[in-house]
Amino acid sequence: MTGDEVKTATFGAGCFWGVEAAFRRVPGVTATAAGYMGGSTKNPGYEQVCSGITGHAEVVQVTYDPARVTYDELLSVFWSVHDPTQLNRQGPDVGSNYRSVIFYHDAEQGQKARRSKEELQVSGRFGFGRIVTAIQPAAEFWRAEEYHQQYFEKHGGGSCHI
Repeated sequence: MTGDEVKTATFGAGCFWGVEAAFRRVPGVTATAAGYMGGSTKNPGYEQVCSGITGHAEVVQVTYDPARVTYDELLSVFWSVHDPTQLNRQGPDVGSNYRSVIFYHDAEQGQKARRSKEELQVSGRFGFGRIVTAIQPAAEFWRAEEYHQQYFEKHGGGSCHI
């Protein structure tokens, strides 16, 4: 790789504010965007997504330089920022829009995501809890409203509750 190539990864791990902040700190990540993926409504808004009627998850789309950070390293960040044993929730945030999901952009990402999920399940890191993270092909990404972008940098704070 020349360093001129960038790739895209997309993760849903609950409230996108904290997830986005975590990925922004990773060396080799060149951009992040909070948004929505995996639903049926075109160009959904935050209130629609939170209602559950669109089927979207809150996600963070990560643009990264694979010469500086690997997809496996991004998966490690994903697993560390949420509890993948909670179905359709993260802490007090409840709803299918807060589901744990990896949207893969090519076959290699899909294979690595499935492998990392299997390894995590047998590791015992989450006790006897079953990892409920969905692994699906990437769909159309809808960028969230501007006030959701880099939320913690704009408003202070630094974590969502899990």
